[in-house]
Amino acid sequence: MKALLALEDGRTFACRSFTGPGDARGEVVFNTSMTGYQEILTDPSYYGQMVTMTYPLIGNYGVNPEDIESNRIQVPAFIVKEYQDYPSNFRSKGTLADYLIKGHVLGIEDLDTRALTRHIRKSGAMRAAISTSDLDPDSLVKKALQVPAMQGSDLVAFVTTKKPYFWKYNQPDYVNADSLSSNFVWRHRGKKLSVVALDFGIKYNIIRCLERAGCEVLTVPAKTSAEVIKKLQPDGIFLSNGPGDPEPVTYAVDTIKQLLGFVPIFGICLGMQLLGLAMGGKTLKIKFGHRGGNQPVKNLATGKVEITAQNHGFAVDLDSLKNNASVLTHINLNEDSLEGIHDETLQAFAVQYHPEASPGPHDAAYLFNQFAKVMTHAKA
Repeated sequence: MKALLALEDGRTFACRSFTGPGDARGEVVFNTSMTGYQEILTDPSYYGQMVTMTYPLIGNYGVNPEDIESNRIQVPAFIVKEYQDYPSNFRSKGTLADYLIKGHVLGIEDLDTRALTRHIRKSGAMRAAISTSDLDPDSLVKKALQVPAMQGSDLVAFVTTKKPYFWKYNQPDYVNADSLSSNFVWRHRGKKLSVVALDFGIKYNIIRCLERAGCEVLTVPAKTSAEVIKKLQPDGIFLSNGPGDPEPVTYAVDTIKQLLGFVPIFGICLGMQLLGLAMGGKTLKIKFGHRGGNQPVKNLATGKVEITAQNHGFAVDLDSLKNNASVLTHINLNEDSLEGIHDETLQAFAVQYHPEASPGPHDAAYLFNQFAKVMTHAKA
């Protein structure tokens, strides 16, 4: 079925839908990973973004219920060069097309993804509209211009959990929200480290990694107050990844400010940006973002280079923290942007990349054990 993609700057791309009729709007970004499209589709950090895969053939290993990173597909549209409708993999439980159709998400192929990626790299990530019914370029460009800008939008509110939950049998086990304020009982207190995870769009594999590091994780809504969290008496606090601009998420920044120095804090991606703001830093929008499983990051403490998985369009401004007490721990070798911070006095540290990968390399998985060691030392 014929379709058209129109960018806000007037550039258009002819394409076709492999999921039937539909329309979609959002910011267009690209991801350089060769595998892991199901994890990408369900990553809440992509909420409001239409993802273009730079690897040309997508769909060849199908989909399965074990590779999801949240409870639904988060992207409004998925853009590929060539879709493979006949998957071949022993883990496959269905086709990518059927998966997208079930999630009411538009799938696009036959688009020059190299040209689109080069255009985004040159001009920056931008708003776009895709349609199978409106193929008029001028009309579709106008629709793209009506899409709310990513900068200044609080998207966390759309992806955070509505109810707190523990992790049980590889899925959320919800608890009564009222219990957080009265008579709350950790299920494995004393046997595991108790961690409160503020959900700004958390990926399931982050919770799995924390569990493997010996933690019992209670995931709570993004607007949970510092007062409630302190009553829970956790051993540590985790600040999750999530979508969009960190600056409008003022409620989270205020909460983090009140929690600094209370117990050890570990943040990932948006969690690092929010921690940076709470520490007095500033954030900025990156031209076309970092999305993929091949970003080189140097650990300044060890001198080692880690190949990392990343997914973010905003970052902490390196210059804004130069007079801060926090230590810069990691740097992106592609452009010298900030990838990690640590404040020993406040027992708070964070990284801009995704140590849980999924999809991606496992070079940085040690950070979860590092968090567990910091919590254990703090308790002692």
